[in-house]
Amino acid sequence: MRTRVPKFKKKPVVLSVMLSLAGSFGVAAENIENQEQLQVTVGQVPLDRALQSIAKQYGKQIVFFSNVADGLTTEAFSGTYSEEAAFNKLLEGTALSYRYINKKTIAIEKKNVDETVEGKKPAASTDTSAQSAEANSGAVSKTSKGKVENITVTAQRRTQNLQEVPVSVSVMKRDLLESASTAGDDIRFMSARIPSLKIESSFGRSFPRFYIRGLGNQDYDVNASQPVSLITDDVVQENPLLKGFPVFDVESVEVLRGPQGTLFGRNTPAGLVKFTSNRPTQDFEGYISASYSSLDTLSTHGAISGGLTDTVSVRVSLLNQTRSDYIDTRAPGFEQNDILGGYDDRAAKVQVLYEPNSQFSALFNYHTRDLDGTPTVFRASAIKPGTNDFVDGFDRNVVYHDAAQRATQTVKTEGGSMKLEYFTTDYTFTSVTGYETVEMYSQADVDGGYRVSSFADPSGYTGELGTVPSFSVESADGIPDHSQFTQELRMASNELGAFDYQAGVFFFTEDLDIDTFHYNEDGSLKRYLTQNQKTDAWAVFASGDYEVNDRTSVTAGIRYSKDKKDYFSQRIISTASDGEFFDPMYADTKDSAISWDLSAMYQYSDDTNLYTRLAKGFRAPSIQGRVVSGSDPKLSVADSEVIHSVEVGAKSDLLDNAARVNFNLFYFQMNDQQLTAQSSFDEGAAKELVNVDKTVGYGFEFEGEYAITSDLLTTLGVSYNNTEIKDENVAISTCSFCTVLNPVDENGLISVDGLSLPRAPEWIGNFTMRYSTELGDGELYFYTDWSYASEVRFSLIDALEMRQDPYLEGGVRVGYLFMVDNYDVEVAGYGRNITDETALIGGVTINNLAGVVNQGRTWGADVKVKF
Repeated sequence: MRTRVPKFKKKPVVLSVMLSLAGSFGVAAENIENQEQLQVTVGQVPLDRALQSIAKQYGKQIVFFSNVADGLTTEAFSGTYSEEAAFNKLLEGTALSYRYINKKTIAIEKKNVDETVEGKKPAASTDTSAQSAEANSGAVSKTSKGKVENITVTAQRRTQNLQEVPVSVSVMKRDLLESASTAGDDIRFMSARIPSLKIESSFGRSFPRFYIRGLGNQDYDVNASQPVSLITDDVVQENPLLKGFPVFDVESVEVLRGPQGTLFGRNTPAGLVKFTSNRPTQDFEGYISASYSSLDTLSTHGAISGGLTDTVSVRVSLLNQTRSDYIDTRAPGFEQNDILGGYDDRAAKVQVLYEPNSQFSALFNYHTRDLDGTPTVFRASAIKPGTNDFVDGFDRNVVYHDAAQRATQTVKTEGGSMKLEYFTTDYTFTSVTGYETVEMYSQADVDGGYRVSSFADPSGYTGELGTVPSFSVESADGIPDHSQFTQELRMASNELGAFDYQAGVFFFTEDLDIDTFHYNEDGSLKRYLTQNQKTDAWAVFASGDYEVNDRTSVTAGIRYSKDKKDYFSQRIISTASDGEFFDPMYADTKDSAISWDLSAMYQYSDDTNLYTRLAKGFRAPSIQGRVVSGSDPKLSVADSEVIHSVEVGAKSDLLDNAARVNFNLFYFQMNDQQLTAQSSFDEGAAKELVNVDKTVGYGFEFEGEYAITSDLLTTLGVSYNNTEIKDENVAISTCSFCTVLNPVDENGLISVDGLSLPRAPEWIGNFTMRYSTELGDGELYFYTDWSYASEVRFSLIDALEMRQDPYLEGGVRVGYLFMVDNYDVEVAGYGRNITDETALIGGVTINNLAGVVNQGRTWGADVKVKF
């Protein structure tokens, strides 16, 4: 069989072409590393101790994949050795090999049966070599017959084997990542692809809302906080608009479930999603990918990486996604074809890595995004009363907007970070400085239709598709100015022995301006509200790992957080019906909290680890000012929420590493949970923040991976999440157009006691299968992925119309991998939502039963070239 191994060689012609696209920078001659020769003396001691000792001498740290070195000793030897020679000598005659996860971290693991190249060291500045990238993606290598690859994660701020981390964590596999995102989809492609993870948005390609184990926030306010944090390249993305940055050229995607308040902080009571970009390499490498699919959708992205000098390397990553408008409006007098649904989404990342020696590294990151498109398309009176079915005559590609010509959404984000690391024999010192900013303007026909009646005579409204009664709603939100600054400093020990630890401090500051507009039917401005919020927060944290014995380890962490917000809002323009309220409104919140976690890992057998974890998490107070209209404006403030969680689990490698099974059970109780209540009033959607007394949840998560043969790999994920609100006192406004099932009190308000959380499916399931076979000089493969989410409600109002039915979505991909000279080439055809299921995925009840529909079936093809 022809082995497909990437060739990292200089290609002057390709290099010149790529540099003209990515920007101008020079690439120096290929660096040949001169390894340091050290005097090494090793006695007849346990192998793991010898490896740790030698690693420290060369400024490295060791990661053991399972207890592979248990019971082994090394023969005494002495002499002058290079790094590679020393490790080869130590592992000589064993069934073990070593692999560089990055320049500073070496993994010790069992040899593959068919392994032909062992312990090959990457280039000096390569943090993510082809080997480690493949390992992190969980892909099956052709040199691993019928085996699943080890997966490394950084869930505890250290590079560790997934199976030895006492946290419920999932890694999105490379095949799924590439297949699900090929058709130009935004970050929502991850929804239900990982157990207990749900993602949705009513803002189109921006402002994703994340839910883990049912905990999330369905609020669309641009000042809304979320209990699921998003970390990109070690920098928290706090504002919801920052969370929508496109996913491309990434090394790993990790989802950590349960409170993560010790090491990550910043509003993580439900968990976090962590993205890590591919880092610069000294060797010249890169890729170009181009895809074309239904609805005139074009997606291109690529990256180029290489060394400028022997100490400086650069990686430039580019993305461009476009779709033509394809939705027609048929509102009388406003008819126009192909006016909604399109977008132009561009993004770039530039990284510079400076490594002057083996002790210090500096990684500089700049990233930017420019989105120009249309917002989520609402569809007036599209839902049959008393059901959640679409009315007769509904068409995905037709709406009845009377303001479609003014619908627009622009989002511009820009940011940078600087990660400095200094390595000593025993400690690593890290500094991460981050800056983010976003500008946004989004204007939409929120009622989704055209007006056919008035307050004086409502008889003209009969609920016909596309019509709205009494008044129309066209509004816009903007962020004219925003800045976020973060700074983290931490120190971590490097395998000192039985006890290792890390500690640090974290600082966060944000300044956010918000504009809110309402418009008359002719597009003239009717209302205008301005808001500003300043947030300052800081924290100190510490975490330690202690090996009680050969089979048991304990991890404990604690974090003290303090958060302060100052808020201001003022009406600038209002209407007579709202009253003359133009005085500034102020609010401020202050709170501090202690978060912690305690976990234990026990090696039940050579292939199975058992763990348990207790944790407390915290989300800071929130402020919102939905006072653009109404005669009695009031700010809305929610107190801090606190969660306590317990989980127990097992992580097993089975069938001689041909299969992996991870399973856990969990229970949580959240006190004073921040939720968003929805009602209808005047000419807009009134929202307010509420704290419910208590929310409890329990369930399980299962993930399995099985390499049936070396050519057939399957994965299966299942999660069950049961959530219940327990509060007999909180009552909210009802919905005039809905069939409401909530109990109604004497004041006409509805209770939320006993309800499950909004947007929280009880069941999530996902399945993938990849089959490959040799064909000619290449490889033909077939890949399919499926996801399932059970029924969800859209809000705290339990209305028959405002819920999504169980939803099953599948994708398929058929491709051919081959080589042309030293280039890896992949040609593939694919389909997304191949069953073409039409589903209600959102609803609006301002003045009619408006719905939001999912994306239809997509067919496409793509080409990818790696070099």
